[in-house]
Formats: sequence, C-alpha cells, structure tokens
Amino acid sequence: MSDKTLVIVPTYNESNNIARLINEVMQLDEHVHLLIVDDGSPDGTAEIIKDQKSDFGKRLHLIQRSGKLGLGTAYVRGFKFALEHEYEYICEMDADFSHDPNDLPLLIEEVSSGKTDVAIGSRYANGISIINWPLSRLILSYSANLYARFITGLPIFDTTAGFKCIHRKVLEAISVDNIRSNGYAFQIELHFRAWKAGFSLNEVAIIFREREVGVSKMSKAIVWEAIWRVWTLKLQSLFGKL
Repeated sequence: MSDKTLVIVPTYNESNNIARLINEVMQLDEHVHLLIVDDGSPDGTAEIIKDQKSDFGKRLHLIQRSGKLGLGTAYVRGFKFALEHEYEYICEMDADFSHDPNDLPLLIEEVSSGKTDVAIGSRYANGISIINWPLSRLILSYSANLYARFITGLPIFDTTAGFKCIHRKVLEAISVDNIRSNGYAFQIELHFRAWKAGFSLNEVAIIFREREVGVSKMSKAIVWEAIWRVWTLKLQSLFGKL
C-alpha cells in the first residue's frame, strides 16, 4: 500500500463512532494517513480526535470548522489538504461504519495498480448490497441513482457513492474549487467531472451497512439538490461550461 494515501472523513456529532474508526483505519497499514474534517460537533467529536493524536502522531490530522458547513465543502477542504501535502491517493469514507474500513485496501489497490483513476465502493455494482435500510430509503436511493445515471450518462450504477479512492491527478485536473454541490449531489458531480475530463471510473462491490449509532444526515434539501443539480451539470457539459 502506498505511503502517500490519505483517507478523508467528514464528521458532525460522531463521538460514538470516531475513536473506533480511527483505530480501525490506523491498523490497516502504517502508511495510511487519516484526515478528519469536523464541522463544530457539539458532542465532543473533535476532542476525542485530539486525544487520539498522541497515539498516531503525523498520521492523524484534524481540521475544525466553525459550524455545519456541509459534506461537499468538507471534502473540498480535505482535497485541498491532500494536494498541498502531496498525497497520491485520496480516499473518501463515512464515519458511521456504513463503509467498512477493511474495504479501503481494495479501493486503494485499484487505483495504485493503475487499473482505474477513481475506484468506487459500490452498493449496486453486484445487485443490491445494503443491510438494514428500510424499504422506502432503498427505493429512494436506487431510483435516485437510476435518475442521475439516465440524465448524466455516467457509466456507473452507484452515482451517489461516498466511499472511494481517487488519484491526485483527477483532483488536479477537475479543479476542486469548481465543485458547487454540497450534499449527495456532490458525489454525482465529482464522478461526472472526472468522467467528462477523460478519467476512468471503476466500481468495486462492497457491503453497505446502515449506521448502528448516531443520526443520519439525510434531509429533503439534500434530495432536492441532487434532483436539480444533475440537470445543471448536463447543461453545463453540453454548452462546454463544466
């Protein structure tokens, strides 16, 4: 595994999960680094991370922001940190264990071996691999992905996947400051910009589990953003303004 790998995890009120997540990611490989972008969690998430820093030194990083500024801006901030500190492989994952840290090496290997530029941990690449979601949410997610795929033409099944590994050259080419989406639409936009810039996207089937503790960040505003944002991206692409 490369010694230039950074895993970015946005957090808001993840005090019940974050210590365990840090330990599991850190145990994977001594060359993997972890950056947590915390949006001013009132439950003490950042304090737990600071307590862990003494155990992992320069492998564990924390960016504290003033408030709940959103998933998209958290990842953009993390991407900038990764590029500034010369990481070659940049990963995204959630803090709630819906993404299994043990799947990270599979995604990193896909990119570091040159098989693809963006390796996506996919819930829909091999049927539907989601555990403990209510049927209503499963239908919403699956339909949203069909919709986004139809409008954008993206050659992947899980357009909203938030578990992935990206080669730094992708982030350099698409200019992360141009990304305007903030909720799940952020993931669609990131995939779309990478694909339109000529980079390869490859899905790796994973098992996605609903969080056991904490509260989901899903909201109606996030859903509506994704619905209209795909049309904006499509039109920008057609008129050469992406």
